[in-house]
Amino acid sequence: MFDTTLLTDLVRMRMPFGKYKDTLLCNLPESYLVWFSSKGFPPGRLGMLLQTMYEIKLNGLEYLLTPLKGSSR
Repeated sequence: MFDTTLLTDLVRMRMPFGKYKDTLLCNLPESYLVWFSSKGFPPGRLGMLLQTMYEIKLNGLEYLLTPLKGSSR
């Protein structure tokens, strides 16, 4: 079953630590997500969100988040 809050969390949640602390997950650079992919994503929901964002960027699907970015304000 698909978690319907997954995509909205990507445009609302901010990175809680590290070099890109306070950056919206949807705005993290692809290189940072590739680094996580090679080192391992953190456990829990944050890791799942980062992995999802990695897959979205890897496959050129960022346009799926565009309508959600406008509604998250």
